[in-house]
Order: sequence, then C-alpha cells, then structure tokens
Amino acid sequence: MELRHLRYFVAVADERHFGRAADLLHVTQSTLSAQVQALEREVGGRLFSRTSRRVELTEAGEQLLPEARRALAQADRALQTARWSVRGETGAVRVGFSGVAALQGVLSEDVRGFRRARPRVGLTLTELPPAAQVQAVRDGALDIGYCPDLGLADTDGLRVVRRALTPMSVAVRSDHELASLASVTTVDVRAHDLIVFASREEDETVLSRLWPGPVEDRSGVRLVASTLGVLALAAAGEGVALVPTATERITLPGLTYRPLRGAPPGPDLLVFGRHDETSGAVRAYLDTVPSMP
Repeated sequence: MELRHLRYFVAVADERHFGRAADLLHVTQSTLSAQVQALEREVGGRLFSRTSRRVELTEAGEQLLPEARRALAQADRALQTARWSVRGETGAVRVGFSGVAALQGVLSEDVRGFRRARPRVGLTLTELPPAAQVQAVRDGALDIGYCPDLGLADTDGLRVVRRALTPMSVAVRSDHELASLASVTTVDVRAHDLIVFASREEDETVLSRLWPGPVEDRSGVRLVASTLGVLALAAAGEGVALVPTATERITLPGLTYRPLRGAPPGPDLLVFGRHDETSGAVRAYLDTVPSMP
C-alpha cells in the first residue's frame, strides 16, 4: 500500500463520486478507479458500494476512513518537519563563545536576529577558550564558534567569517601613573609590567598581535587564563592589562580603563563553523552572520 492509495480513497470517500474525485486529484477517472481497486485487493474486500448514481462506503471503508485520514495527516506532518529542517526553520544550534563576543554585543545581536527569523530553532551557548572552540566544532560537539583570532588551532576546512574588529584599551589601578592620562600610547605601555590574556602558555597573545616583532623584555609579561583574572591583577596594581575595549563594560573596584593609541587594531572577532555542515539550522545561522567590510 502506498500513500497515494489512501489519498485516492479519501478523495472518493469525501466526494462520493469517482469523477469529481478524479478532477480534484488531477488524474483520469480510470487511473483513480485502478488505484482504489489496488487498495481493495490489499484489504481483501470492497471499500465502496457503487451504483449508477452514488458511491457509498462499505463497512470496511467506514473503518478505514478515519485511520486513512490520520495516516495522511501524520505523513504530511513528517514531510513538513523535514522541509523545515532543510530550510533551517527547526533543529538546534550549539554556539561556543569567548567573553569578548558577548561584551562587544556581537553575540547577542546575532542570536537575537536569528531567533526572530527562526523562532522554532533551539540555541545553546557555551563559553570556551578559542582553541577549544575550534576543536569542539571539528569534533561535532559545537556547531558555531565566536572568538578572537588568537591561539586558534588550524582552521583549514572550516567556514570562517570575520565578524568585527576588536579595538584595544588598557586597564590599570586607579592610582597608577597611567590612570592620570586621557589615553595611553604603546610607548607608555612598554615601560610597565604587562598582563595579557592567554588560555595556555603556548597560545598567541594580544601582545604578540599588537607587537609582531620582538619585545625587549618578556620577563615583565604575565599570561593569565581568564578575563576576570587579568582585570583583578590590574586592579591590584600588578601591572598594565591589555584588554579589548569592550571589556570596559566590566567594572571592578579600583580599576580604571584608558584607550590605547598608536597600536594596530586588536585581533579580529571570528565566527566559524563546518564547511560540510548538513544541519539546515546551522547553515542558516552562518548565512545570517554579517562580515565586516
């Protein structure tokens, strides 16, 4: 038995006329009759009682009709669900992110825009270091990553969008000599102990991105594996912290921020996923992420 057999049967049951049912289905009456007869052979008995003027359901036909309607409705629902999935209107998207993506407002902007366009899709957010995000996307544990272009594993084979620039600032204790300046230059910063974020000792840091050449003395550089750790040490007077400007939204007692002048822009904020992604929802998410000019 095929679904079309049930559709033809239901059409005849509704119309109580083979000719009208054939017109409704856009098939010939002979085709319709043949399909109904095939269904009757499977059932093992007549489904309709035919006269020259009217078509009536037999007892078997009366029993089959509600079940046929349910079967067709379920098939239609299944097909619609699959279509929604292919179009990215249902499913789930698992997003990893670094703190700067949330602080810059980029993550919330993208999530809000996607949810408004596809409210049936589920979204989960997990904060992870950059390299861990790349690995999780490769392994299938995450679908999308948001992180600065620092400390990343090889991104070959991943679909990468450069989402936003990351301007840089410095964070210092409020009584630090740099706190009295309206802005701070790279020359000012190099004269002090520095605190920079790095999730692991071997990771590339903001410092190496701002000054690609050798820094005279790296003994005065402290690598810290969390944003709050960086800020806490700066607030304690342990040095000058190099941070994304968006970090200024985090306030700590005794901590002051100043813009950094004379340095190239910080690392780009990247959004990435799998090139061979099969999930319609994940593909739709990546398609909606704007790239910077």
